[in-house]
Amino acid sequence: MRLDEVDLADNDRFLDGETPWRMFDVLRAEAPVHWQDEGEYGSGFWSVTRHADVVAVDRDTATFTSTKFTNLEEVDDRQATIRRSLMETDGPRHSVLRRILQRQFTPRAIAGYEVFLRGLTARTLDAALAKGTFDFVREIAADFPINVLARMLDVPDDDTQRLIDWGNRIIGNTDLDYADVLLHSQESEKYRDLPFRSPASLEVFEYGRELARQRRGGDGTDLVSRLVNESPADGVPLSERDFDNYFLLLVVAGNETTRHAISHSMLALIDNPDEADRLRRDPSLMPGAVEEFLRWSSPVYHFRRTATREVEMHGTRIREGDKVVMWFASGNRDERVFDDPYRFDITRPGNDHITFGKGSPHFCLGSALARLEMRVMFEELLPRVSDIRLAGEPRRVRSNFVNGIKDLPVTVTLA
Repeated sequence: MRLDEVDLADNDRFLDGETPWRMFDVLRAEAPVHWQDEGEYGSGFWSVTRHADVVAVDRDTATFTSTKFTNLEEVDDRQATIRRSLMETDGPRHSVLRRILQRQFTPRAIAGYEVFLRGLTARTLDAALAKGTFDFVREIAADFPINVLARMLDVPDDDTQRLIDWGNRIIGNTDLDYADVLLHSQESEKYRDLPFRSPASLEVFEYGRELARQRRGGDGTDLVSRLVNESPADGVPLSERDFDNYFLLLVVAGNETTRHAISHSMLALIDNPDEADRLRRDPSLMPGAVEEFLRWSSPVYHFRRTATREVEMHGTRIREGDKVVMWFASGNRDERVFDDPYRFDITRPGNDHITFGKGSPHFCLGSALARLEMRVMFEELLPRVSDIRLAGEPRRVRSNFVNGIKDLPVTVTLA
């Protein structure tokens, strides 16, 4: 691929599972800071594709702020105020908002879910594997993490399908199969004040507000109770709007990313059966394998920042107010960091992936939970199947934001 063929603003180029990586390879080699035109959909953005540069931008919140929003959509000040969540907040306020739930996501706290996770995994696998041929995304990858989130939110199991659908409709706002209203359509203007311009956000808000009403003033320890009953350390309480946006972030982020990471990991094991056999023979390799799963899957392609001042990177001048996009997926294939980066290797040494960020204030809050979910899933799944193969072509989400698989039809042979 030539440099002039790269177009990271075109969501259609993220459908085949190959073109994004070819574009990233060209940019890392020839233009590590590259200007991308967005045509009628935006003012354009700088792409940062090397591992070290992604890490540097992510850590430097003074120079590259999240407060102007973290996806490619450009919002005015009024929209920013209405739609601001934890992700679009920097500095002390970000720290205190994060701290409200941080204790619930520490490795020690998350370890308490392992017994529940194993029981849940067994039930999920029993139902799926009995079919012989099934869609891995629908029957396993989507079903599993959402049930964990439902437990943390303390909502009925019967509500999990609604949570899955909301996540699809909100994050998949550039995919016809998912979106109520496509992001760049004229109709989306009616929803410009909602997260991801998705009308599904209104349903999530309504659902969260009812939970808040029920739990306000109680002594519950679930995530919703914490949000409505615990005051931030800076003494500034969460407004109703703050709660809406925080709750929506939990619903979306708590399901979508782990689901796609599990799906990509399964596809990698299907494509690399020798690696799957190594894990069956030696389960002690699983913690390292999970790190390779995370590097390989890179379930979020990018996050965006905005330059707060003029700055130079690799001889390129970035102006104040320019959008700067960190391509985490590209950093996870950087030849400068990973030997033979397109080889799936469950024993890869020193796996310095940046799937969750690295050293940033915005380091993924749910990283310990994602690792536990993935470890338990494959520890339980692999011994139960002697063979798993594709039963059709995988279908990917049309998005340059989430690296997702919509359908992964498989046929299994039980052990």
